[in-house]
Amino acid sequence: MKPEETVDYNIKVAWHAISRMYNTQAAQNDITTSIGFVLLNIDQERGTPATKIAPLLGLETRSLTRILRSMEEKGLIYKQADSVDKRSVRIFLTELGLEKKEVSRQTVRHFNLKIREKIPQSQLDVFFKVSAQITSMIESKTLFEEFVLKPSRTESSAS
Repeated sequence: MKPEETVDYNIKVAWHAISRMYNTQAAQNDITTSIGFVLLNIDQERGTPATKIAPLLGLETRSLTRILRSMEEKGLIYKQADSVDKRSVRIFLTELGLEKKEVSRQTVRHFNLKIREKIPQSQLDVFFKVSAQITSMIESKTLFEEFVLKPSRTESSAS
């Protein structure tokens, strides 16, 4: 099977193209794609618990911690103890964070608008359905239950 015939290759190539495109736009506004996605997931009025952001973005906690530190250094966010649960920390946007969130929002909307101008809704519906099915299959953690590595040809021919 050629790489371009595999599902994972096509997903990876598409995501890398999207990521490069977003990073180009983000760099023009002194942020990164990761920062933009975090900004989009912070509630403007109530803030967002730090523990809720990583799962929304499919990030490891360590990665999010690094991104949040960078965002705090850039003056995009500030942290505050939760008024109800003092053990929890909420992330809030600064004025600059609100501006960069709007840049991110408009960038994502523009990309989606352009895609929708070129790709019919019926094809997007199939794409969304297939993407959801693939994600569900992966998250069920059953894809490799019956998987057994077969000896490689060099191992079997050496015997």
